[in-house]
Amino acid sequence: MPDLQPEDAKLVTLARSARGRTGAPEGAAVRDTDGRTYVAASVALPSLRLSALQAAVAAAVSSGVEGLEAAAVVSAADAVEADGLAAVHDLTPSAPVHLAGPDGVLRTTV
Repeated sequence: MPDLQPEDAKLVTLARSARGRTGAPEGAAVRDTDGRTYVAASVALPSLRLSALQAAVAAAVSSGVEGLEAAAVVSAADAVEADGLAAVHDLTPSAPVHLAGPDGVLRTTV
């Protein structure tokens, strides 16, 4: 991933790992302003549905995070889903969100 800084490439690696470990359609990782990371996979329960990015942001917020530096999503989708992107930007409107394919290759940054 030559287009990413090393810390952002780490987010993609963590998101890819979450996706692979759970067999979920997507994995995500976010980094807070203190450098801590939070990782999640998509959640699909009868009573609860969250994208991986929403779940990662929820994990960060439930730990007391007030801002994010960056986020990454690994998915076969062509774009970052709107609700997850909105959750990131609720905390930090300028935080970049990287989208990589299942192979870990960067597709786009929002």
